[in-house]
Amino acid sequence: MVDRPDPAMPRQTPWLFRWFQRYSGRYAAKHFHAVRLARGSAAIPCSAGESLIFAMNHPSWWDLITAFLLSTRVPGYQHYAPIEAQMLEKYRFFARLGLFGVEPTPRGAAKFIRAVKAIFANSHHALWITAQGKFADPRQRPLDLRPGVGAAASRLESGWVVPVAVEYPFWQERTPEMLIRIGQPIAVTEHSLDARQWTHLIEERLTETMDQLAQDSISRDPARFENLIQGRVGVGGVYDWWRSLTGRLRGRPVVLGHGEPEISSTPREESIPQ
Repeated sequence: MVDRPDPAMPRQTPWLFRWFQRYSGRYAAKHFHAVRLARGSAAIPCSAGESLIFAMNHPSWWDLITAFLLSTRVPGYQHYAPIEAQMLEKYRFFARLGLFGVEPTPRGAAKFIRAVKAIFANSHHALWITAQGKFADPRQRPLDLRPGVGAAASRLESGWVVPVAVEYPFWQERTPEMLIRIGQPIAVTEHSLDARQWTHLIEERLTETMDQLAQDSISRDPARFENLIQGRVGVGGVYDWWRSLTGRLRGRPVVLGHGEPEISSTPREESIPQ
């Protein structure tokens, strides 16, 4: 007898998910000066295939692209994420990438928990949650996390909760930076907490991670980060064309960026190096 798939399990088309990972890399390279991971970020404990919950802050709609970029650092896993039901209805394409709709109602909360249980019924599965549930400035304190992330963590028997802080500040170029810091993972087996206590602990750890990233961001020092993707520099258009032309005519190299040239290699667009 063939087992029927759990109806609560979100759909995902693997080849389409991989394509969107590559697309996210190209998209970020086009719209950001650089994608940077803070040095000192914790390693993601993914070697044993245990359940992973990534708890992110939520400063912008760019967070979806950020999650897809970071998912390449978790090889061998299937990735899922809740999204506002109305948004999923508008962009149904996302339903094929492992995103599933949630509603801010008791019925929606029950549906979310059923999806969480289905996702973590097998190993090598990860759940990405923008834990604030709405757009919020990265300097906002307290974070006021929604209870969903704690409810999800309380359903795990083993695995890890990984805090992820993100910001998108402008430094010296016309395009913003994508800054990321991965906080110290929380081992589920080391805590016996209910949903509310989990939410409090995750908020505490995510706040710490965001505060650390804030200091890195304020410094405007690229040396504090590992460059994951190098995007475009310069003003663009006729201005950069003219500067390049006059530089070649004079036999002088032209640096299109406004800051000091950064010494870093440009990784492949389709994935972020491990």
